[in-house]
Amino acid sequence: MDLPQKIQQLKKEKKAIILAHNYQRPEVQNIADYVGDSIELSRKAMMEKDAEIIVFCAVDFMAESAAVLNPSKKVLLPSTGARCPMAQMLTVDEIKRAKKQYPNAPVVLYVNTLASCKAEADVCCTSANAVEVVQSLKADTVLFGPDMNLAEYVAEKTGKTIIPIPAHGFCPTHLLFQPEDVKVLKMEHPKAVVLVHPECTKEMRAVADFIGSTSKICKYVKESTAQEFIVGTEEGILHRLKKENPNKTFYLAYAGAICPNMKLTTLDRIYEALKEEKHVVTVPEAAAKKARASLERMFEVKS
Repeated sequence: MDLPQKIQQLKKEKKAIILAHNYQRPEVQNIADYVGDSIELSRKAMMEKDAEIIVFCAVDFMAESAAVLNPSKKVLLPSTGARCPMAQMLTVDEIKRAKKQYPNAPVVLYVNTLASCKAEADVCCTSANAVEVVQSLKADTVLFGPDMNLAEYVAEKTGKTIIPIPAHGFCPTHLLFQPEDVKVLKMEHPKAVVLVHPECTKEMRAVADFIGSTSKICKYVKESTAQEFIVGTEEGILHRLKKENPNKTFYLAYAGAICPNMKLTTLDRIYEALKEEKHVVTVPEAAAKKARASLERMFEVKS
């Protein structure tokens, strides 16, 4: 019996479900019950009433969100080293300082934050619904963290004053994309449609035909009549795009755009975590209760 088969057998025995983010390794995506973005996956977990264990193949903040939203289930993170650098850039103290400086500004936090920070937020958002979440607020000035590029994108789309916290939070992988690389690819593939994640820089977004989250990029490609696409987000998404659109061609806007933290999850680590039920993700109840409220408020916003 090979490793994927062993994992599937263990999964049945332990009443577990396996969730994998779009940036995971191909072999990890292939054994998952669901593949998607962070909140899509947490929603799936909430819907799985019979599951007792959630194996979350992603990074720390995503597994925390799943634990917060599914308090009765055991959430496992196969690799404890799988930490999102952007999520580490925002601290609770920084949020509190910003609140003192702008006492009337609501705090909107990207889901790419730790649960302790989410507990300080008025509402959370994803890259898929950040614009709608900010538009739903009556305030004209909003504190937004931790990604400065997404904050800038939201400001462009809403016309509101968006104050990033911290001032220079970013995703190291998305920062690797440069418009010069896209221009070269466009010369080679003039009919290719350029798809870019809003975590990319303003200059990179300026050369895009479409800007959207991983889930929106997948939806766009499915519905598009175009046959070629230049993709400006982490390379893991190419596996899903090719799988769902076998007759279409994809070019990564920068070949080195790999998130090392997402790639820490391997089949061996999934098997060990599930077999021993180790690397359980826990969030202190006081923080979990507040973080849950900010996530649930996000779900109430129509996008």
